[in-house]
Amino acid sequence: MSTPDYLYDDDPQPLHAGPGRPRRGLLLALGAGTVAVAVAAVVALPLLTGSAEEQVTEVADVFTRALAAGDAETAWGLLCEDEQNRVQVDQVAADYLRPGTPSVGDPAEGERDGQRAEVVPVTWSAGGATVTVELTVIAEDGAKVCGIS
Repeated sequence: MSTPDYLYDDDPQPLHAGPGRPRRGLLLALGAGTVAVAVAAVVALPLLTGSAEEQVTEVADVFTRALAAGDAETAWGLLCEDEQNRVQVDQVAADYLRPGTPSVGDPAEGERDGQRAEVVPVTWSAGGATVTVELTVIAEDGAKVCGIS
């Protein structure tokens, strides 16, 4: 038997170049990067969605403006599950709408059925007369209106 002819006089190269290098630095960098992204997400989330107080005020504002504009479906969609079960879409205005233009005040902490809630004063003004009611807003898949007093 004869040996095969090679293009060069060298022997064929082995299939593996040698033992692999440890990749501890790469693994540490990937771990540190993951932690950095997680921390950045936690810090950025309130900046993007607003604080809890801002969300409560926004929901109360959208809710009352929808009622004032006659958009009962939008207002009903901002009610908590218990209120949606109690009130039909066409009954929302009868329970929550007051005459005039709504103005939302600053929320205050409260409680509803043992659950943390925010109480938001809403002043309805029409022709010099004002009526102030308080909307109870709870956290339920986001801030939801869950009653009036």
